[in-house]
Amino acid sequence: MKSFQSRILRTYSILISLILVGLGIVLGQTFPIFVERETDEVMRSQVEMVEEYLFTTELTEQQQHAITQQLNDNLQGLDATTGQWSIWLFLFALMLITFLVAFFIGSNIFKKYAQPVEHLTETAMELARGNYRIRAFEDEFSGMSKLSNSINILARNLHDISVMRENEKERLKTLIENMGSALIMIDRNGIVTIVNRSFLEQLQIMAKQVEGQPFRELGLSEELEKFIDRLFLTESLSREQMELHRNLHTYYMDAYGAPVIGEHGRWLGIVVVMHDITELKKLEQVRKDFVANVSHELKTPITSIKGFSETLLYGAYKNEETLLSFLEIMYKESNRMQMLINDLLDLSKVEQIGFEVALNEVKLSEVLHRGIEMTSHLVEGKNMAIEKTVDDQVIVLGDMNRLIQIMMNLLTNALTYSPENTTIHIRIFQNKKYGVFQIQDEGIGISGHEIDRIFERFYRVDRARSRNSGGTGLGLAIVKHLVEAHHGLIKVESEVGKGTIFTVSIPIAKS
Repeated sequence: MKSFQSRILRTYSILISLILVGLGIVLGQTFPIFVERETDEVMRSQVEMVEEYLFTTELTEQQQHAITQQLNDNLQGLDATTGQWSIWLFLFALMLITFLVAFFIGSNIFKKYAQPVEHLTETAMELARGNYRIRAFEDEFSGMSKLSNSINILARNLHDISVMRENEKERLKTLIENMGSALIMIDRNGIVTIVNRSFLEQLQIMAKQVEGQPFRELGLSEELEKFIDRLFLTESLSREQMELHRNLHTYYMDAYGAPVIGEHGRWLGIVVVMHDITELKKLEQVRKDFVANVSHELKTPITSIKGFSETLLYGAYKNEETLLSFLEIMYKESNRMQMLINDLLDLSKVEQIGFEVALNEVKLSEVLHRGIEMTSHLVEGKNMAIEKTVDDQVIVLGDMNRLIQIMMNLLTNALTYSPENTTIHIRIFQNKKYGVFQIQDEGIGISGHEIDRIFERFYRVDRARSRNSGGTGLGLAIVKHLVEAHHGLIKVESEVGKGTIFTVSIPIAKS
């Protein structure tokens, strides 16, 4: 593409050439007449001078006339050939010099005024392409300084708007991508335009498989598709709680949908935001179960105490044997209530935010020794044996009393859920980070779907056996929180009918 300066200089050159050619033609037609007239006068004067000179000579009149005639013929021939070419050469040289001077002057003028215009044009074209960093050269001598300054101000304003727009775009993208709730935006034709990371994780698909696709081809749940269809039909705000089933799990979602309205009230599509309330549902269910379980656990001993006390009041106290039997039962039930209340208070304490244990160097072998001492009566009562494989050098950072509580709960469970004449295997060792103790029983075991629930409050694998043994159903819940308070880990391996292994890892004390 030729520059503006070259185009205008070429046009100027052609125009000057046409003017000079036209002027040359006019001069070529008029100038010879003037030259011929002047030449005739000169020749006439020369001929007269020659005639005067010949008159003074001794030549005859006939000879003088012949010489004069020959002189006139020669001068006329010279005028017809030489004079005409001289005029045209003079005019051509004059026109060429004039053209070169005009071209030189014009090129300098155009260079001064056309280059700024060309530069401003290129700057405007770059701005139109989106290059807002370009600036025009401000030259006060070209007369374009005001225009250059205006274009530069426009460029700066466009650049600021562009930067602001990019910042807002990045902020919005970051907000959408990192919000905890799933978001999907669908245009008026049912095509997905925006999805965020949470939505993709819930559907377990890639972004390129979603954007630009109809929402019906994404494999959404039937309940969610019905919710989207209702939004398209009503074009109004809507909110609904729904259940989504995926990979044998049920997720509870609180879906909020709204129409997307553009300029002049134009309807562009819909946006759906889904909040995962699965944990809230679980907590609500846990709260309900907790109230029901506490009520049930308290109801049994209170009913027994009330029933036996009423029996005694109606005269059973007169029989000493009956009186002692009833009092013993009431005493056991009151102890059971006390254990339940103490466990509830203990669990409430360890579940509080900010609960910490006093960390000191503790030998796991000493913890095991104390735990065995306190459960020895259960071992003897069921004629069971304890087999130990202990590394006496394992020292961990922990609270002695709380570690004993963990050990006692796990030992009690192993003894409770194991048949008579079986063996409890206990191992203590350490790895690079943790001191580990394992308690393995030969009891009834735990099925796979129950392992994730055994640390819930009041959950029992065998409710009848646990309740008859005096358990409250809170022991493993307390153990879990105490292990977490020690920054440790607890792992369960079990097989129904063969037994269970509890593995507790407590950070070792660094020497």
